[in-house]
Amino acid sequence: MKPRWPGALLWAALLAEPALAHHSFAMFDQSRQVTLQGTVHEFQWTNPHAWIHLDVPRGDGGVDLWRVELNSPNNLRRQGWKSSVLRPGDKVTLVLNPLKDGTRGGLFVAVTLADGTVLGDPTRAHGGPINVPTAPAHQP
Repeated sequence: MKPRWPGALLWAALLAEPALAHHSFAMFDQSRQVTLQGTVHEFQWTNPHAWIHLDVPRGDGGVDLWRVELNSPNNLRRQGWKSSVLRPGDKVTLVLNPLKDGTRGGLFVAVTLADGTVLGDPTRAHGGPINVPTAPAHQP
């Protein structure tokens, strides 16, 4: 009789892979928001998360490149986004939660387009952080 467990192991590994691919949002300081004005360098409509690369001018005439992580394209599409909503060269104002390590990047909160349209993350509708566990209230 042939053992059946090798097939079961393969299925378990395939089903576990998506859980391994997702990361924590602990790297972002969700207690702070930073507002940047700049020019879209690139908008990546990619899985598992979309990205905005933003050129932000410095006072000395140089430019800093910021990398901002968004939700997945699938979720963004359900929220009304299109892959063409941001194009290189677009002037925008972007709000993010910065990375805790101080590098130029963060977690998307909202973006205001040149025409005044505001695109926000609806998971932030109540103003709280996302994917941060909260301790249950202590009951005696």
